[in-house]
Amino acid sequence: MRKKIITVNDKFQKNYKYVLTVPVGKNFQTDFKPELTPKQMLALGVFGGKYLTDCRKEFPKDWFTRAKLSPNQHDDRLNYFHRHASQPLSVWRERGWINEKHDPRGWFQWYCRYYLGRRLPDEDERQIKRWKAIRRHIAQVKKNCQVGDLTCRPVQRQAILHWAYDSRKI
Repeated sequence: MRKKIITVNDKFQKNYKYVLTVPVGKNFQTDFKPELTPKQMLALGVFGGKYLTDCRKEFPKDWFTRAKLSPNQHDDRLNYFHRHASQPLSVWRERGWINEKHDPRGWFQWYCRYYLGRRLPDEDERQIKRWKAIRRHIAQVKKNCQVGDLTCRPVQRQAILHWAYDSRKI
């Protein structure tokens, strides 16, 4: 694959550049197996529709054809489970979950860029470790809900969905 340089100019980053080094949706770390693509997540409704609303030029247009977006404010009605399941960005920063230089919007921005083909070994390792940690929430849904009962633990299911696990199948 020929390397491609992406230049980002949005609300959070000015003249930030990154390189795509692998094909889109390919060559993931062996222990990173997300169940949903960024396009699927956006179509299902994640983050109250507020995510990626000012940076659409960075990502493939087809990711947004069915995306549920709310450019002005977070809208829980757009979430698949119609529940609020997000921490404010300020909390993410306080807890050290944000890499301000590379992905100031957090995990989902990292995942979108990783999916496109950007690789940052140390950051990839950190974010994949965080992704794996969400399995504790999957375990709680499995322990406390009957398979297919989407009314059981909807907030937790929405949060799981935000991490590219398909919580509709639990």
